[in-house]
Amino acid sequence: MHPGLQYPIFGPDIHCPHCRQTIPALTLTDTYLCPRHGAFEANPDTGELVHLQSGRRWRHWDEDWYRQHTHPDGIRFEIHEALDQLYTQGYRATRVIIADRYREMMAGYLEKNPAWPGESETCRYRLYGLPVDFSPSAEAEPCWAVVNFTLDKEPGVPLRYPYLRLFD
Repeated sequence: MHPGLQYPIFGPDIHCPHCRQTIPALTLTDTYLCPRHGAFEANPDTGELVHLQSGRRWRHWDEDWYRQHTHPDGIRFEIHEALDQLYTQGYRATRVIIADRYREMMAGYLEKNPAWPGESETCRYRLYGLPVDFSPSAEAEPCWAVVNFTLDKEPGVPLRYPYLRLFD
């Protein structure tokens, strides 16, 4: 038997999508086992990694795992965490670009505002006070079939972010 056929599609080990710890594959199965988070099953048909206890799904792109969201709260929470992380690194976000595959799901959760002075007229939505654009199609740029969002950033303290005023 060829040694490569003994492991799931992602190889003999991966980094856990939750804790980033290296976790081993169970030979002759499609499963990886994290001591902290339990079993993950690799689906060779979809290229997804599925957490067996929660049903959460991830896809892999450029050495990182990206959770594939089925509800707008999941992606909103992930964006919020990324904004907090930028803030702790001394940056502020200037724009959010969300994968086009989430356009319909997110439609009811985005603020619809006219552009601020100096902003593009094409940016009609806001999230956490930031302008929101949607990505090109996954056919045009394949990374957007996996990646959920990106943040444009610049050095400095965040401006006009409503979530920073929670404790004022």
